[in-house]
Amino acid sequence: MASLLLLIFVIQAWAVKPQGYDRNIFIMAGQSNMAGRGGVVNDTAAGITTWDGVVPPQSRPNPSILKLDAHLTWVEAREPLHADIDFKKTNGVGPGMTFANSVLEKHREFGQIGLVPCAIGGTNISQWERGKELYNEMIKRAKASGRDGGTIRALLWYQGETDTVNLHDAQLYHRRVHKFFLDVRDDLQSPLLPIIQVALASGSGPYIEIVRQAQLGIDLLNLRTVDAHGLPLQPDGLHLSTPAQVHLGQMMANAFLQFVPSSNINYNLSPIRNVATRLYNCAFYVYMLPSFITLFTNMYKTFL
Repeated sequence: MASLLLLIFVIQAWAVKPQGYDRNIFIMAGQSNMAGRGGVVNDTAAGITTWDGVVPPQSRPNPSILKLDAHLTWVEAREPLHADIDFKKTNGVGPGMTFANSVLEKHREFGQIGLVPCAIGGTNISQWERGKELYNEMIKRAKASGRDGGTIRALLWYQGETDTVNLHDAQLYHRRVHKFFLDVRDDLQSPLLPIIQVALASGSGPYIEIVRQAQLGIDLLNLRTVDAHGLPLQPDGLHLSTPAQVHLGQMMANAFLQFVPSSNINYNLSPIRNVATRLYNCAFYVYMLPSFITLFTNMYKTFL
C-alpha cells in the first residue's frame, strides 16, 4: 500500500506541474514615453535636463516586482526603470511600475513580476525591424529573462511619435508594426503572446493621426490597444506627465488582465501552454495505464 501511495504521489507531481512559482515577465519596448519622461524638466537657460525625482505611490518599489538590468541581472525594480537602458537620455516616471503594481493589487495571487526594459527614446519603427540592433537587443534580453524559470506574459509596446515626422513613415507604419509584432511572436516562439499597444497621445511631427489610425486599425489575435489620446503632457507637448503615466499604466494593466481568467491565473495565462499541459497530462496517463493495470492485478492476486 505504501508503494501505491508513493507511485500516485510521483505521478501527480509529474503530471501537474506547479505554475505559481514562475516569474511573470513583461517586455517593455518602444520609445521615450515607454522609457518614461514623467517629471523630466528641461532647463532651457542652462541646457540641462533633469528629473524631479517625484515617485507617485502607484509607482513605488514592491518586493514582488523585479527588473532585468543592463547586465541581464534581476534587481528590485524602481523608477526610473530605463535609467541604465535608455542611458543617453534623462529618464523619469514611465508606465511600467504602475502597470506592475496595478496587476498585483487586482490579483494578489498573481506572483512575482519581472519587467524587462528595452525602450529607447527617439526611435523610428524602422529601427525596430527584425535583424537590426534594437530588435536584436530586445530579443536577447527577452530570452535571457526566462533562463531561470520565468515565463513571458506579454509585450508592452508604446512607440510611433518619431514616425509622425515623415509622411512616408506614417503611411508605412501599419505594415511595419504589424510585421514587428509577428516577428516578435515568432522569435519568442509564442504565436499567441499577448501584446498591449499604446495609441499615440502626441507626436514629433504633423502626421499623428495617420499613425494613430494605423495603431487603432491593427487586427491581431491577443492584441489590445490602449488609447493615450487626451492624457496630460509635459510642457514640451510630446511626453506624458507623471500623472498621465500613472493613468496609462493602470489602463495597460486593465487591458492585460482581460487575458487573465478570474481564477488559477498563472496556470491559464498562455493558451498554448495550457493546451500543451493538458495534452502532456493525457499522454502521461495513457503511457502509465499498463503499469496501473499490472499494479492493480498484482494487488488483487495478493489479496486473494
